[in-house]
Amino acid sequence: MAEAPLALITGASRGIGAAIANELAPTHRLLLGGRNSGTLDERAAQLPDAAPWPVDLADADAVAEAAAAIDGLDVLVHSAGVAELGRIDDTGPAAWRSNMEMNLVAVAELSRLLLPALRARQGHVVVINSGSGLHARAGWAPYAASKFAVRAFADALRAEEEDTGVRVTSIYPGRTATDMQREISAAEDQAYDPQRFLRPESVASAVAGAVHATPDAHPTEVVLRARPRD
Repeated sequence: MAEAPLALITGASRGIGAAIANELAPTHRLLLGGRNSGTLDERAAQLPDAAPWPVDLADADAVAEAAAAIDGLDVLVHSAGVAELGRIDDTGPAAWRSNMEMNLVAVAELSRLLLPALRARQGHVVVINSGSGLHARAGWAPYAASKFAVRAFADALRAEEEDTGVRVTSIYPGRTATDMQREISAAEDQAYDPQRFLRPESVASAVAGAVHATPDAHPTEVVLRARPRD
């Protein structure tokens, strides 16, 4: 019996990343990326073929060491990220650097390190972007800039890897009912109402659709927006 394909999901301990792990678990072996090893151990124990991958993506040496142990990879899902918001006239360099380091640099570096493993399997890179990677709004500049930047990264990676068989999909979900969204709502002085937002499972379903696309198809971008619901 053939071995199931291997997927690495960053940010897999909660929110969208955890939902993606649940969605891919029936068909994939999983590496669950994150910083909290205890939470990752618990999550891995709940899934049929999953192992924790406790790596701080801001630690370049740790990332390089962990990536070196992977010689073949079918799916890489970039779900980890931060959202530091602010008006331009009230935002210092720390917020800009934090957003860029986690939402762009960490994605680019992990992808670079794992490209040989992805090429070996003609794998698939999925970048969880944001509606803010398509449209910037007032008060969201540092976050939106990082998401526009990772959009450019994904577009360039797709073009560069066209002849290797590696597929690259950007997912652009609207606001999604997660702990991060709860924090954003608080920062906006708005009540957190998950009924207004996408469910993490809906984003995970879109990821699975891209991952399971037939070999002749290359799903390059998927845009999701919440629909009103009771």
